[in-house]
Amino acid sequence: MSILLKNATYIDWESLKFSQTHILVEEGLNGNISLLDDITGVQADTILDVKGKFVTKSFAVGHHHAYSVLSRGMPAPAKSPANFYEVLQYIWWNLDKALDKEMIEASALATAVASAKAGSTFVIDHHASPNFIEGSLEIMAKAFDKVGVSHLLCYEITDRDGLDKAQQGLDETEKYLQNRQALVGLHASFTVGNDTLKKSVDLMEKYNSGIHIHVAEDSYDQEHSLKNYDKRVVQRLDDFNVLESSKTILGHCLHLDDVEKKIIKNSKAYVVQNTESNLNNNVGYFNAEGLGDRLILGTDGMHSDMLRSAQAAFFVGQGFDNITYPSSYERFRNTHRYLAKNNFTGDSANNLVVLDYDSPTEMHENNFLGHFIFGLRAKHVKHVISNGELIVKDNLLQKVNEAEIQDFTKEQAKRLWSRL
Repeated sequence: MSILLKNATYIDWESLKFSQTHILVEEGLNGNISLLDDITGVQADTILDVKGKFVTKSFAVGHHHAYSVLSRGMPAPAKSPANFYEVLQYIWWNLDKALDKEMIEASALATAVASAKAGSTFVIDHHASPNFIEGSLEIMAKAFDKVGVSHLLCYEITDRDGLDKAQQGLDETEKYLQNRQALVGLHASFTVGNDTLKKSVDLMEKYNSGIHIHVAEDSYDQEHSLKNYDKRVVQRLDDFNVLESSKTILGHCLHLDDVEKKIIKNSKAYVVQNTESNLNNNVGYFNAEGLGDRLILGTDGMHSDMLRSAQAAFFVGQGFDNITYPSSYERFRNTHRYLAKNNFTGDSANNLVVLDYDSPTEMHENNFLGHFIFGLRAKHVKHVISNGELIVKDNLLQKVNEAEIQDFTKEQAKRLWSRL
């Protein structure tokens, strides 16, 4: 199967060079694209005329929580949280304990649908469902596959529900790693003891994977680490070799000192920024100074729109971060570099988005970044190609029935809310 995009304005995602061309798209995990000046005699299974549209590499979500998608509009917690720990305790840890098989499936389907329609064909997710651990990752994987969105999943291993649950998380992770590309997920330093941390790193090394963990999202993480381990969070993780893998992703990284930033900069790990989640939880502001350039962007479960995340990072960063048009775009695109560096599949050149961008001003390679920050929106996504397969055409999903999925997710959301 192949796709021909006729009369395209192609934007090279790395150089930002604009080309007037035709694009032949190969299907498959390692599929490529060919830019053609002449398409006389060219055969393709699907032909789309995209004259006046912009075609570029599709997007990728660097850190998501699909399990939170059914929370939108949910009842208020029994107690109003007074701090970040209570936000976790009364909202998110209450929600994740209520999840069952159908709710997990609904969450993953809804996330995959939203990601695809916002132009993302790859999602890195961090999952938690303490009362339905076994098989949870495969349920999610099949849901993402059904929509046509590639993924890199992990289960959030933690001691907060007891060591038996922590072991179940380790077992689920190992079982999944035997069959799928994945990371070893950990909640955060303050809910992971040394024994569980060591077992997780051993698993990471056994399967040549990486750790995906929240780091210093709130100052409580640092306070707990200093009190219980006599060291700061990043030093503790470094002592356990967490940062030795280029597959490791450190989430948030807000409350770090200069020593910790230097450790991260000199390591192989990546840092993922989640601006809107930080604002929502009132935990602080991201500052990239001293961290190096292995920075990616995520949504932290707030939504699935990476254009929105990049723009939020830029605007909020004006007061708290040294961020520019080019660096915001680099963070937006660094997830692709992370995936390529670590040989994860599902993000080859044949992952494309077609943008129907109706700007009142001209967009070209010399002013693209201005349009990226101030103009482009998810509403401009018209077609999406994932691994050479058309999964969104004219804003409509092609592999699944979105109305049926919405009926299913609404039903599961009602069930979830009744348990909260």
